Amino acid sequence: MLVRHTFRTPLVTASLTTALLLLTGCDSGSGSDPDGDSAKASGPAVIAPGKPGEAARTLSPEEAEKQRAEDDSPNSADFTYARMMIEHHTQALDMTELAPERAASTRVKRIAERISAAQEPEIKAMESWLKNNDGVKQGTSHDHAEMPGMASEAQLKELGTLEGESFDQLFLKLMITHHEGAVTMATDVKAQGNNILIEEMADDVIAQQTTEISRMRDLVK
Repeated sequence: MLVRHTFRTPLVTASLTTALLLLTGCDSGSGSDPDGDSAKASGPAVIAPGKPGEAARTLSPEEAEKQRAEDDSPNSADFTYARMMIEHHTQALDMTELAPERAASTRVKRIAERISAAQEPEIKAMESWLKNNDGVKQGTSHDHAEMPGMASEAQLKELGTLEGESFDQLFLKLMITHHEGAVTMATDVKAQGNNILIEEMADDVIAQQTTEISRMRDLVK
């Protein structure tokens, strides 16, 4: 009995040790990332809008990055952004045209000049981009309500009747909202679009208009 007991004890111990190692291995595999850091690192799935006429697809962040690196062909989000931002910028230019004759503040006039100087070339760049990517023939006009930050016809009409400080304050109010809408549109296309040039244009909009928002807020009373 002693011999048999001595002989079986190592076997039992070995079996238990093996079982513990297997359990530990399972726990370490599932518990090495208790906070889900690996999942966080990979990030959420990305909804990739399809080209005109195609359905959207769900991609992992890795797939989206790979697709972007391999092919930056414009998708529906890119085309929509370019067409809508042209209209968005055009309204901003309509407002800035009023400033030289109606604004009282020299700073407001200078802001209007900077906006005009930046957005006129951007409109031309987006029109050229659409032409080069066969987006012009696909273009359609958009309801102002579809574009964040757009001033209403009534607000534009009121602005055109004002002069002096009252013009300055309404101009600043409308333009701040207008810029905030443009930043929202640019941020959205960076997440949903696929074309590198459109992303670069969106980056410019975000950087410049965020700075201008800050300057205009300093002048609001």
